[in-house]
Amino acid sequence: MAAPTIADRLSRRFLLMTADADLAGRLQADVPAAWQMRVVTSLDEAGDWNDILLYRFLVLDLDEVDAFDPIDVIRVLRMEYLLQIAVFCFGGDVDVRDEMRMSRADRFFDRDQIVTVLPQFLAQYSW
Repeated sequence: MAAPTIADRLSRRFLLMTADADLAGRLQADVPAAWQMRVVTSLDEAGDWNDILLYRFLVLDLDEVDAFDPIDVIRVLRMEYLLQIAVFCFGGDVDVRDEMRMSRADRFFDRDQIVTVLPQFLAQYSW
C-alpha cells in the first residue's frame, strides 16, 4: 500500500453516499472547482479505512435503504474503523435519526435543506 502524499492529504474532498442521481447533481452544482465530491453507495467504494480518512466529511442519505443501510454505514465507520470524520445526514424518519444519533452521527438535515447547507460546510472545512 502506497502512503498518501502531502497533496493527497491536503486535497479538499468529501463523500456523498446516495443513489439519488438528481440530488447528487444538485449538490455537485454547488461544489467549487477546488473541491471533489465522490458519490458512493458503499464504504468499500471509498476504499479502506485509511483512504476514507483522506475525505474531510461524509454526507449520508438516510432515505437510502435499497442501496445501503445508513445505520450499518455509521456503525462500521465509528465502531469497526474507529473513524471520527464528520457525518452529515439528511432525510430519514425520527426512528432512523435517533438510531444514527446513538451511533454518533454528527448533524441532521431535511432532504431539501442539505443543498443549502453544503456550501457552509465546504467553507468550514476548506482549511
